Amino acid sequence: MKIRKAVVTAAGWGTRFLPATKAQPKEMLPLVDKPMIQYVVEEAIASGIEQIIIVTALGKRAIEDHFDRSFELEHALKRKGDEELLRKVQRISEIATIYYIRQKEQLGLGHAISITKDLIGNEPFAVFLPDDIIEAKVPAMKQMLEVYTRYHCSIVAVETVAAENIAAYGIIEPKQVEERVYQVLGLVEKPKPEEAPSNLGIVGRYILTPGIFSMLERTTPGKGGEIQLTDGLRLLLEREAIYAHRFEGIRYDTGTPLGLLKASVELALNRADLGPKFKAYLRQLNLCD
Repeated sequence: MKIRKAVVTAAGWGTRFLPATKAQPKEMLPLVDKPMIQYVVEEAIASGIEQIIIVTALGKRAIEDHFDRSFELEHALKRKGDEELLRKVQRISEIATIYYIRQKEQLGLGHAISITKDLIGNEPFAVFLPDDIIEAKVPAMKQMLEVYTRYHCSIVAVETVAAENIAAYGIIEPKQVEERVYQVLGLVEKPKPEEAPSNLGIVGRYILTPGIFSMLERTTPGKGGEIQLTDGLRLLLEREAIYAHRFEGIRYDTGTPLGLLKASVELALNRADLGPKFKAYLRQLNLCD
């Protein structure tokens, strides 16, 4: 079955970015000149996904406004004769068919995914976490969809994690079945490095079968009353195979101020229109070779 739908989770408080996120969604913080959430929506569309379901919460209205038409702005750009900017603005509202659903309580990633059940229906779907921005020649989700066509089961994205960072990730117990593809034999949430079954950590891209919904209903809330997706995947693994794909590309963790700064610098340097001038500026500061 072709995967047509994607869930983008955007309901968190963004407390690491306070006070910037007091009145602005974290997902709308800019990476160069685009908000974080636009990068993952563009990746979904570039991967062939047709419908986007964004899970929001109180105070996230700016996300809906961003992907909506802005007739006043478009009119102003037309009057100025700025056709290039006009096309950019119009493209945002035309990029995808987007639906919104609110997570009324902050009850974890698993809960955020569970409330999309009626919108997803009985079909497999993709999940994107906007904190993870992945730069790749072939979009990371498109790579995963190619793996899905061979195995027809849930797929998690993984990358090699340094030993000192293992305790911050869900780690898989892998059995390699082809280059960059592993059967998942087990999952451990944030293990001590010496207890981890591998150094392959799960990052913010998933393809999930509809079976995950019944597993999330059975999942016992953990710390803070939150329902964790990893716990739901562990239950799903008792009934269905799960595979992992070590994607080709560079992942930027924009979930912290330092990570957002690093991503902004590297993405700006990679831009043809900004990179050369930005690099020259950094050279002046003795910060770039």
